[in-house]
Amino acid sequence: MQACINGATTMPYSLEQDLESAAAAGFPQVELWSRKLDPYLEHHTPADLRQAMASRGLKPAALCPYGIRFFGDWRQGLEAVRRGVGLAGEIGCPLLLVCPDAPQGADAQADPVGVAAERARAYGEVAAAAGVRLAIEPLGGHAFVPGPTQAMAILSAAGHPALGLMLDTFHYYRSGVSTAEVEAVPPGQWTIVHINDVSAGDRQSLRDRDRLYPGEGVLPLVDTLRHFRRIGFQGAVSVEVFRPSYWELPAAEIARRAHAGVTQVLRAAEVASD
Repeated sequence: MQACINGATTMPYSLEQDLESAAAAGFPQVELWSRKLDPYLEHHTPADLRQAMASRGLKPAALCPYGIRFFGDWRQGLEAVRRGVGLAGEIGCPLLLVCPDAPQGADAQADPVGVAAERARAYGEVAAAAGVRLAIEPLGGHAFVPGPTQAMAILSAAGHPALGLMLDTFHYYRSGVSTAEVEAVPPGQWTIVHINDVSAGDRQSLRDRDRLYPGEGVLPLVDTLRHFRRIGFQGAVSVEVFRPSYWELPAAEIARRAHAGVTQVLRAAEVASD
């Protein structure tokens, strides 16, 4: 497992500043925040971005976030994902993170899992053509995909190798996902881990802004990473924090503290596994 930092953690800063601060902090991988890409690409090419990462010793873990529409005007969502995986392929990024929608009206009365699976296969074909995987992100309290059990129902029915699953410690905590649910996921389905922490409190009232650096809250992060170490997971463990008070700090300080937190948790998980 390798430490990584998500562009949301340094939200106010540009893509160039994200790369500089990540490299200075010692991260080997970065997740590129999609809304920072457009301004960057106004003056640079994908080849420029690939070189900017390589020159700093960074590898792209994922592009995020993108929406994946299973319902309604889902073909419009398909085109957005097509553009996303095309860009990912150009810069050598293996993964596109996608957040699902939920069925409404007539869609909710039919077979929503079956519909989502059928359309997920179409998304999988688009991703595979670009040599990229899609990682479905269950969201805390989501009406359709709040956790890995619901995501795996779609993925199993879709049966496409370009589709995978990701874990976000905050979202899984907010949805009350159990250890058994995480351990029931076939190891090959996991693509990336978003790691963050949170203070004790009512789960339903928690919001993204309540996230903390890894190791500063109550989440059982060491146990979670110990499981991923046990199943041989080799992907990125990426710090994704949306805390406004952190964003007031210089990008270099945010990245330094994020790196210190995730490194401490990764080392503790390694020790606990021995």
